Amino acid sequence: MADLGYDYDLFVIGAGSGGVRAARIAAQSGAKVAIAEEFRIGGTCVIRGCVPKKFMVYASEYGSKLQEARDYGWDVEAKGFDFPAFMSKMHAEVDRLSGIYLRNLANAGVDVFEERAEMQDANTIALKDSGKTFTVDKILIATGGTPWRPAPEELPGVEHTITSNEVFNLETLPKHIVIAGGGYIACEFAHIFAGLGVETCLVYRGDTVLNGFDWDVRTAVHEGLKEAGVRVITSAVFDEINEVDGEECPYCIHLSNGTKLNADVILMAVGRRAATDDLGCDKAGVNLSEKGSVIVDDASRTNIPNVFAVGDVTDRIQLTPVAIREGHAFADTVFGDREWSFEHDFVASGVFTQPEVGTVGMTEAEARKALDKVDIYKTRFKPMKQALLEDGEERVMMKLVVNGETQQVVGVHIVSPEAAEMIQMIGVAVKMGVTKQQFDQTCAVHPTIAEEIVTMRHKWVPETEPA
Repeated sequence: MADLGYDYDLFVIGAGSGGVRAARIAAQSGAKVAIAEEFRIGGTCVIRGCVPKKFMVYASEYGSKLQEARDYGWDVEAKGFDFPAFMSKMHAEVDRLSGIYLRNLANAGVDVFEERAEMQDANTIALKDSGKTFTVDKILIATGGTPWRPAPEELPGVEHTITSNEVFNLETLPKHIVIAGGGYIACEFAHIFAGLGVETCLVYRGDTVLNGFDWDVRTAVHEGLKEAGVRVITSAVFDEINEVDGEECPYCIHLSNGTKLNADVILMAVGRRAATDDLGCDKAGVNLSEKGSVIVDDASRTNIPNVFAVGDVTDRIQLTPVAIREGHAFADTVFGDREWSFEHDFVASGVFTQPEVGTVGMTEAEARKALDKVDIYKTRFKPMKQALLEDGEERVMMKLVVNGETQQVVGVHIVSPEAAEMIQMIGVAVKMGVTKQQFDQTCAVHPTIAEEIVTMRHKWVPETEPA
């Protein structure tokens, strides 16, 4: 293509999952495409998010699994955890995956620039390091999100903290880690480090973690953190961080409730924001929300007709698979003569706490607000595997949120081992509009945890009517 005298038909800013998918599909459709990435090809998910984090989850689970093996008759001995060796292998795999992303782009004919790109106007891209500029017909913003931290004037000593970006670059295992936040990132890392034998403390400003999730999920995960040995401090925030004498714990954290905590690693996991700073959105005329995310319509188009955005930078649903589907839909629609848009309803997701969370659809609170009648089915039980474990007290929580008039299942929430695997399959049924009667008519697979999903028969009645 590259008509009208432009250097490129499409220039993608950001080579994460969404940007890479869009660039590849557009190029395969015949467009002349370039992509720029200021850090590493692969973006948050591959480099400093989903992939390395899941490897850390796996590593942290083996301590408890060794004890489980003993309870099941195996003569095993734990001789310690080699953190540097694990991190080396993990980074080698991340490097391999990043290389695959780069090769796939090259094989599709995409020009790759490994430096920061900024918009000079709606049709001009400038590369910061080399100084090169390009004229472009269309721009796709796919810069994702970035961890947020308070400014030094808001939190004295914040420079002593790390974020979820830097946590993957730790060279030694912490002695005592303090994590600020109560979202999924904070909860996942609290479980990870506690599982690796680190003294772990989580500080959250609210009263129960995972704000925005179903209440039964929140309470199950909150209790699970404490059962995993995490010290959970609620209704408190960091006031100040000071350096102190002490080789193992050189920092002292002053909390708003008067508590003081010593730590050698402090992880700020208090939220993420769209990575739009100094991107040139103002020069291109692209409208941003109050939080800095790019405002788009259902077709991922901004207020500027030739500028689009996908993924976390739009702050619609911050999930890698969503960014991929949004990027694919954009490329097919604009360059592939196949118009479609991604539907953002009934998107399943997982939280890799221990045990995991799997969720799709409405929470109970959302359903009660949106629907005239709601039926709730839920169960909490000890799975079969726990019966032979010396400390086998882990409980599974499952919950169905049902439209009381149509009997459509509008929400499913699970806290259980392998919950994310379960919710992927359940998400298909929920997306198709499955009813509670169809769940009931499905034969269970026994003995499994998942069979409880299709055997729940009794509606849950609250002791008091929800407000």
